[in-house]
Amino acid sequence: MISRPATRRTVLAAAVAVAASAAAPSALADAHSGKGETGGVGRKGKPGKGATHVDLHSWSTGKDWASGEGKGTRVEQGSRPAVVLHKPVGTLDYRDPHTGKTAKWEYATWTSPRHQPAVPGGEVIVSWNADTPSGTWIKVEVQGTYSDGKNSPWYVMGIWTKGDGDDVPRRTSVDDQKDGKSTVYTDTLSIDDLPSGLRVVNYRVRLTLCRAVGSDATPKVWRASVMSSDVPDRFTVPASKPGAAKGVELKVPRYSQEIHKGQYPEYDNGGEAWCSPTSSQMIIEFWGRKPTSEDLAWVNPTYKDPQVCHAARYTFDYQYEGCGNWPFNGAYAATYKDMEAVVTRLNSLSEAEEFIAAGIPLITSQSFIEAELDGAGYGTAGHLMTVIGFTKAGNVIANDPASPDNPSVRHVYKRRQFENIWLRTKRKDAEGKVKSGTGGVCYVYTPAKVTAAQRKVLKKYGIR
Repeated sequence: MISRPATRRTVLAAAVAVAASAAAPSALADAHSGKGETGGVGRKGKPGKGATHVDLHSWSTGKDWASGEGKGTRVEQGSRPAVVLHKPVGTLDYRDPHTGKTAKWEYATWTSPRHQPAVPGGEVIVSWNADTPSGTWIKVEVQGTYSDGKNSPWYVMGIWTKGDGDDVPRRTSVDDQKDGKSTVYTDTLSIDDLPSGLRVVNYRVRLTLCRAVGSDATPKVWRASVMSSDVPDRFTVPASKPGAAKGVELKVPRYSQEIHKGQYPEYDNGGEAWCSPTSSQMIIEFWGRKPTSEDLAWVNPTYKDPQVCHAARYTFDYQYEGCGNWPFNGAYAATYKDMEAVVTRLNSLSEAEEFIAAGIPLITSQSFIEAELDGAGYGTAGHLMTVIGFTKAGNVIANDPASPDNPSVRHVYKRRQFENIWLRTKRKDAEGKVKSGTGGVCYVYTPAKVTAAQRKVLKKYGIR
């Protein structure tokens, strides 16, 4: 139902199996969200107070933006300071690989200072929040410094625009990026040989802001976040005890991806693969945001929940050929008024409970066979769902979009089962073959203005 046919990333499954047979960790994925997942692995650690496998760092304040090097950009002050294109430093020719068209664009750049994460990275994921008016787009890149002192190339982590008209390039990740030490898999920079001990010990981000020649429009970037992680390689994870959110359930809208099966097959074969945008839309609407009627005018009026179709279209990655690009989903959520989004990892369900207790639902990424999650009724190489609460016994209340209709979206899943399928980095499929797991990936979406309690939790996990 959710597992997909082989794609260009499924060849990585063989590498995972080889690594497993040699008792060597592997961060490679057999696929990705809606098709399979990316897992992070690395040094041993104990989640809990003062210990983590994850470092999340953001540039989002006026001081942050001023600390970088701008060429043709300026910092726009306000309630959410941002980098904008001020005076182009030149033009560039970009050939869109998905349309075959080459166009000339004015551009400016902003480059962050190097950041040394508390957790040297076996994997690095970049996410961003931006506005791209008509005729504008951005390129997001990251360069890491390895523990051997050498630098990676500047890796492109996304060509992004909120639109998809003829005035902009297609939204896309970039394949075939590697240097013999690391590889970019759609949205994740992964160290190739983790057992060697090589890690990304610091990094910098570069934003290229582009617009049509002669235009006075500008992209605006108000958040650039980098998650560095080194999750232990494991089939099972330590069990956490129910805590802060026992008996708390948030009122999150329920949307089924399955009712959209067959709709708009040009976007990842239709709704059956739309777990990520469907989950994103649920949380966006939890916070009171929706597409306008004008936004939805393109959707067939006979389709129920047209906003889910809209989310699929505007999260679609034309290279990955799917809607499961993690940062693209966050960037889509941030196109709504005063919304913020990051992609990160958590270490346990106890940490997730802190978000729920503060009134912040999460979107989690997991993969499993049917027998590993009672009540799901399916198995998947990769799936997104929303965590909206916990029962008094500490079990997980999830809005699972892989449900036959909207009323049946709410599920209660056993805490131990859910925690393991979400946080592990290795698993076995229905045929007993070793595959990878997500390692605790989640999306966190919130409005810019939150309560004091929500701000405290966000800050604790590096979201400021």
